[in-house]
Amino acid sequence: MGSRLFFILALVFSSCMVCFGGNFFQEFDFTWGGNRAKIFNGGQLMSLSLDKVSGSGFQSKKEYLFGRIDMQIKLVAGNSAGTVTTYYLSSQGPTHDEIDFEFLGNVTGEPYILHTNIYAQGKGNKEQQFYLWFDPTKNFHTYSIIWKPQHIIFLVDNTPIRVYKNAESIGVPFPKNQPMRIYSSLWNADDWATRGGLVKIDWSKAPFTAYYRNFNSQTFSSSQFSNEKWQNQELDANGRRRLRWVQRNFMIYNYCTDFKRFPQGFPPECKRF
Repeated sequence: MGSRLFFILALVFSSCMVCFGGNFFQEFDFTWGGNRAKIFNGGQLMSLSLDKVSGSGFQSKKEYLFGRIDMQIKLVAGNSAGTVTTYYLSSQGPTHDEIDFEFLGNVTGEPYILHTNIYAQGKGNKEQQFYLWFDPTKNFHTYSIIWKPQHIIFLVDNTPIRVYKNAESIGVPFPKNQPMRIYSSLWNADDWATRGGLVKIDWSKAPFTAYYRNFNSQTFSSSQFSNEKWQNQELDANGRRRLRWVQRNFMIYNYCTDFKRFPQGFPPECKRF
């Protein structure tokens, strides 16, 4: 992505009220997996690992209600088939809200699939999937979620890949009332993750490890929420062009075009947008 879009996005979100740096000791707790989850470099680097016994995971100490979160992740390298690395916002309970990044592993030389989804009041089924335009195992890349009352934007290296708009006016629930924590996990999903479960994990390659650094979170001010123009502000013209570029060239699944799944008609938000 060019420096111009980065500069514009930086201006748009520089008015955020609070920005937190990324010391993992201060920001996160390990939730499962024992010593398979580790923090290095004085809290600046974290890893999750998966072996035949267990995967691992962490969650944020804080809850968030709107804002922007950024995390740099380097995914499992080599033969990652059957593994899933998740990075998402979620509340708890049967009517939980959730905003998902999931990275579905693949055999060596084949691309990861980036899976996105949104849950509101316990209901999801809003999947879009993408290939990435780079190898996400060679270097760290930044995965971001911008969450406002009017829309959710998914970004990769500050390039928007998906915009999900609030469609409450036509009866579609939207996640806007439940504070959410940040979660991440690395786990065995070889019953479905790679080619629908046909390719299983090669445990001779274990442990599988993903790395995290440069976490950042921003929360928005009360004055911004009273500004209708700010609430509805999404992407500038260059951002919209980048979004179209990603969706034309790298989107491999969109629930809003899956005729077999919705033979009686698409969900109402698909018809509107």
